[in-house]
Amino acid sequence: MQRHVMLSILIVFVAAACRRDEAQDLEKPVIDMSGSSAAPANCATIARGERLLFRAVFTDNRALGNYNIEIHQNFDHHSHSTEATECPVDPVKAPVNPFVYNRSFPIPEGTPRYDASAEIDVPPGIDTGDYHFMVRLTDKAGWQQLKALSVKITN
Repeated sequence: MQRHVMLSILIVFVAAACRRDEAQDLEKPVIDMSGSSAAPANCATIARGERLLFRAVFTDNRALGNYNIEIHQNFDHHSHSTEATECPVDPVKAPVNPFVYNRSFPIPEGTPRYDASAEIDVPPGIDTGDYHFMVRLTDKAGWQQLKALSVKITN
C-alpha cells in the first residue's frame, strides 16, 4: 500500500513539473522565409496547372508542434498581410472557381528547428487573380505565428 502511495506522489510531482515547464514557454515560434531558397516570395506569380513550391525554416525556443498552409482567393482585396510591401492587385471580381487549399503538416516530436517544404499542385481550371498564401506555425506549448503573403495565380 505504502509503495502505491509513494508511486502516486512521484507521478503527481513529475506531471506537475512537466506542466510547469511547458507553462514557462512564453515565446512564439518563428517562420523564416528570408533565405535564398525560401518560397514563395510575397507578390510571386504562379501559373495555374503548375506546382507551387513552399520552403521555410521554422524555429522555436523549445519544440515545434505543426504547421498549416492555407491558400484562398483575395478577389475582394481583404487583408491578412504580414508583409510591408503592397502587391499590385487586379480589379475586384466575384469568384467563379477559386483555388482553395488548407492542409496541416506534422513536425517530428521535440524538434526546435525544422526545414519545411511542400509541393502544391495548382489546378489548371481555377480562377486566376489575387490569392493569399498563409502559413500558421504552432509550437508544442500552443503559441502560434502567422506569415501571410500575397500571390497571383496566372494563366
